[in-house]
Amino acid sequence: MFLPKIIQGGMGAGVSDWKLANSVAAAGQLGVISGTALDSVMVRRLQLGDIGGHMRRGLAAFPVPAVAERILARYFRSEAEQNDKPLRLISGFRIDPNEHVVDLAIAANFVEVFLAKEGHDGHVGVNYLEKIQLPNLTSMFGAMLAGVDNVLMGAGIPRTIPGILDSLAEWKPVEMRINVEDADKEDAYYTRFDPLQWIRSHLPHFELPQLKRPDFFPIISSNVLALTLAKKSTGKVNGFIVERHIAGGHNAPPRGGMKLDENDEPIYGPKDEANLAQLSKMGIPFWLAGGGSSETGLKDALAAGAAGIQVGTAFAYCDESGFDASIKKRVLEKVKNGEAKIFTDSRGSPTGFPFKVVNLEGTLFEPEVYESRKRICDLCYLRHPYKKADATIGYRCPSEPVKDYIKKGGKEEDTVGRKCLCNGLMAAIGMPQKYKDGGEEPAMVTSGDDVTKLSRFVNWDTMSYSSQDVIKELLSQI
Repeated sequence: MFLPKIIQGGMGAGVSDWKLANSVAAAGQLGVISGTALDSVMVRRLQLGDIGGHMRRGLAAFPVPAVAERILARYFRSEAEQNDKPLRLISGFRIDPNEHVVDLAIAANFVEVFLAKEGHDGHVGVNYLEKIQLPNLTSMFGAMLAGVDNVLMGAGIPRTIPGILDSLAEWKPVEMRINVEDADKEDAYYTRFDPLQWIRSHLPHFELPQLKRPDFFPIISSNVLALTLAKKSTGKVNGFIVERHIAGGHNAPPRGGMKLDENDEPIYGPKDEANLAQLSKMGIPFWLAGGGSSETGLKDALAAGAAGIQVGTAFAYCDESGFDASIKKRVLEKVKNGEAKIFTDSRGSPTGFPFKVVNLEGTLFEPEVYESRKRICDLCYLRHPYKKADATIGYRCPSEPVKDYIKKGGKEEDTVGRKCLCNGLMAAIGMPQKYKDGGEEPAMVTSGDDVTKLSRFVNWDTMSYSSQDVIKELLSQI
């Protein structure tokens, strides 16, 4: 099994894009794309003119030409067709998704992995969230069609994923049990996908390619979860990403209940740190995430028995990452002036997990920006399935309009402080939804605590640095 010293983090929607993963993989480390909302990311790139023609090149390689052609016909806008109208949305995933939604998810994941693997023999992984359950079956299949080497998954207990990967590699039907709020104990809900049926519906005589079963790396924060996944997963767990609470994006809640400090940030303690000595005895390789950008991060991880480190924040602001160029510049200016800070928002994410936010003006970090934004849920990735009074399934999000959420049986207190991560993260990669009145969605920028340590990578004359600068600096420790 490939055991890199550095695993590049799968950050945000489109931050860890194919360009970043490609550059890291070509350098001999594990490049990772973010699998979150890839269908919307691809569709928006097409609507914004597909600069460089990369999406069209990826779609040209997609094994079902008719699907690729329909996607292009529906979403691609040439340079001459650009306008200030709102971007076209796609339908949200449901337990029983329609054909177009399935096709989009498969194609988008294929394209991103295809481009990330293009031009080198390195290894590429894809990062998904267990909390965003509904697209995962089709997303993983699309990535596997393109030959993805690793699947990483956090924000939950992905016990069934290893077995699903085994089945997808053999073109067998798969299912995933879905968490449904307000359901009775005896209720069981599943989303299902049959890869063979899907390909035969498009290409009846298609010669099935051999699909590689990617190595599976769940993202954990405790030894208990590691033991559970190692012993009770439906297939083989190939490695662990041990994520500490200083890592960016979503963090695991503190063990023993949520307690906040004077700044309204979660209080973490010794119980929230994994016991690395015990973890080493399991015989499964692991990588440490959070704090790896420090001057001794890799060296310390190796000394503790880890195979290496997962690094997100240091890569997030490099030239190849998907963050909007102006956001990179503004954050690096804060780093240079010693003004960059991270706030761990205990309520911001609709998932209920703490979420780290950079103190950047004009973004959802600022209370006045959050308060002035009209609540809307139109991307739908973080909405929760729930059982309605008539026993059918509905969908709601704590970040949607409060009246709508309450009408769907949600509690008003669950909406307080909730932010629309879906739109905020899309805006952070330079693809904000536009409003009819001329405004646009504000960005939300997430990073780990290591954002304050970026100076060692940056060329301050150009206010920039490359992924290769990060890799070279980190490997210099050993």
